[in-house]
Amino acid sequence: MTLDALKSASRVMGIKQVSKAVKRGDAECVFVADDADERVIGPLQILCREQDVPVEHAATMADLGNACGIEVGAAAAAVLKQPIC
Repeated sequence: MTLDALKSASRVMGIKQVSKAVKRGDAECVFVADDADERVIGPLQILCREQDVPVEHAATMADLGNACGIEVGAAAAAVLKQPIC
């Protein structure tokens, strides 16, 4: 999956929201920014491995935020399996 998929997909952003989506089984794919602090994204990457959720990488937090359509950087984002109602 590519960053372009985030632009039109149902998604959540931020470490807490992405972690919740992974724990609930709602995340199809997780994106993490390579320049995010390892202390922040490390536990999320472990959770994704445990839940068999694929993890893709974005070069920077700014790139990930831009792909999500926000004006600030994002350390993590997830494409959801089902749209949020």
